[in-house]
Amino acid sequence: MIAATKIRCRTRQARRALLDRLLAPDDPQRALYEPLCEIRPGRPFVVAHLGQSLDGFIATRSGESRFITSEANLVHLHRLRALCDVVVVGAGTVAADDPRLTTRLVRGPDPLRVVLDPRRRLSAASRVFSDGAAASLLACDAALASPGERLGQAEVCGVPSLGGRLDLRELLRLLDGIGCRAVFVEGGGVTVSAFVAAGLVDRLHVAVAPVVLGAGRVGLHRLDAACLPGARFGAPCVYPMGDDVLVDLDLSPLATLADARII
Repeated sequence: MIAATKIRCRTRQARRALLDRLLAPDDPQRALYEPLCEIRPGRPFVVAHLGQSLDGFIATRSGESRFITSEANLVHLHRLRALCDVVVVGAGTVAADDPRLTTRLVRGPDPLRVVLDPRRRLSAASRVFSDGAAASLLACDAALASPGERLGQAEVCGVPSLGGRLDLRELLRLLDGIGCRAVFVEGGGVTVSAFVAAGLVDRLHVAVAPVVLGAGRVGLHRLDAACLPGARFGAPCVYPMGDDVLVDLDLSPLATLADARII
């Protein structure tokens, strides 16, 4: 249960007003963010993002990933943070990059920062738990959480575990219970892949940078092809984004490949 943290659910009008501040009405990239302006019953809308090299790696072998994609893609990430109620990352991303997960590059509110750390391997020294820049939540195995517990300035939330992995559907249910309507899964590859494999991602953004690493850590992986038929990857749009190319994939069951288009 999430005890202390509360989210004020923004109306559709409020989200559109924020989008108007972030992008001009005639900007072709607005289509990337329009789905986040809708509010629907049931589980929150989920958008996920991966930034990778031409040969499909999201980080070097050592885990370095900060400078693979361009500054324009970094601004895109900050827009997604501003428009979503929650930004989610895995413990590996926090351990490797120590991100702040705020909206420093755009004019918009900071989201609730949620870190998935099933085994409680992170310390309170990580900036997301100690900087006080925005509210933070540590999601771990329910067996490792105590009522009212905190890690640094972050609330600790126990989530049921399935085979050593957090039940992501239950996590979304808990977030929905505190008013979250839009969730941004920012990384890393293990976390994004888990949400995709569970069928919980509505839109997947993949930024491809004009670099070749030769080796490193892959993005989407360990997905069961039987659960992810090609038809689900429908309505793709391709956007130039600085030196990169961003592919927007609609993973909703109603999308069809016949709707594919390039912008």
